[in-house]
Amino acid sequence: MNIRRKKRQASEAMSALSDLAFILIIYFIVIAAFNINKGFLMNLPAKDSTRLILKEDILRFELNDRGALIYMEKELNILQAEKTIALAAARRPNLAMLLSISPQAPWQSVVSFVKLAEKLKVDSFSFKMMKDET
Repeated sequence: MNIRRKKRQASEAMSALSDLAFILIIYFIVIAAFNINKGFLMNLPAKDSTRLILKEDILRFELNDRGALIYMEKELNILQAEKTIALAAARRPNLAMLLSISPQAPWQSVVSFVKLAEKLKVDSFSFKMMKDET
């Protein structure tokens, strides 16, 4: 009894896939030069600098689990927060901001607030995660 065996043919598909892989590698190498992620550019204090900040110069904000911004027990939108910070910065040149973040807060809210601090050129900005209450 003769058993027919299928002859393996040179796979043209494999050749096409290797060409495609090579082109994709080149594409990602070229694109990597254009994709520069700067992150948040904020000035950090000098290592040996001592800066005294009074309690009255600290603006305390809170981001709750819904992403709502709370200042002095009132909920603010980003425009109201911008006005509040701008007024405080005009009155207090030594202004510092503190943001307490709920662990369930959407990260886009955090990023929006940090961008706001960068836009308003707040020199002292700090944030911390609140303890998870679950």
